[in-house]
Amino acid sequence: MFVYSIPMRNRFRGITVREGVLVEGPRGWGEFCAFLDYSDAECVPWLACALESATEGWPAPVRDRVPVNCTVPVVSPERAYRIVAESGCSTAKVKVADPGSALSDDLDRVAAVRDALGPSGAVRVDANTAWDVDTAVRAIRELDRAAGGLEYVEQPCPTIPELAAVRRRVDVRIAADESIRRAEDPLAVAVAGAADVAVIKVAPLGGVRRALEVAEACGLPCVVSSAVETSVGMAAGLALAGALPELDFACGLGTLSLLDGDVAGASLRPVDGWLPVPARAPEPDRFAEFAAAPATRLRWEQRVARVTAASPA
Repeated sequence: MFVYSIPMRNRFRGITVREGVLVEGPRGWGEFCAFLDYSDAECVPWLACALESATEGWPAPVRDRVPVNCTVPVVSPERAYRIVAESGCSTAKVKVADPGSALSDDLDRVAAVRDALGPSGAVRVDANTAWDVDTAVRAIRELDRAAGGLEYVEQPCPTIPELAAVRRRVDVRIAADESIRRAEDPLAVAVAGAADVAVIKVAPLGGVRRALEVAEACGLPCVVSSAVETSVGMAAGLALAGALPELDFACGLGTLSLLDGDVAGASLRPVDGWLPVPARAPEPDRFAEFAAAPATRLRWEQRVARVTAASPA
């Protein structure tokens, strides 16, 4: 078991350093990197995903590559333009509704992203549950105009009833993320008619096989997205995207650009907006460059022990 610590290029989800654990088994490597605000019980499926990768491997893919979007954090319009222009992707996901910025900042960032993509590219935004219903409706309408048309808005509000209310009042697709990955019942959002798109993250759902079951049962078009893992964890997300029977949207798996480094020399970075579907996770042959300090390593070792104890027998 190896613990890594990698600086982030920009603050993301309130963090500036990404930490996690790499585990090795008979089928290769897996990654456990649940965010620190997750409880031990919420971390159980994250550990199960890592162990699936390391000990069982993944189902056979039905495609050998997947389209991906670039991710634009809360940065200036100029920086947002450069991120998109340099990515080679034709779809961009833009973070909005950050506590430290105004809607006008988001509008400028989204407009810059549209300029970088051109008229044929797809712009999607992610509010990470920040709005109430009325605020969401107003913001979505303005962002849709600034983008010249949004592909979808991800998780504008925290609850399923709020998502359903927003969906009834806007003409833009609503995508559910937190309402799936942090829910006791990940299918509730589809039953309630609260979303048009399901954002599926392999680690919070317990691995590729479990995520495939959720994707099939929810009956919605799916976007596979990352949890800002290294290439080791990203490989599991690509395995899921490769195994889905249908893939109608670009996936949110181009997030290594958010990290200032990677544990694998064979890094899973998009080329012209595409990523290959790997047979197994890449070897973490650059781990020594990003090995965590002793105190961080101890904290993660203790966390793994607690999560293991909380896991079903």
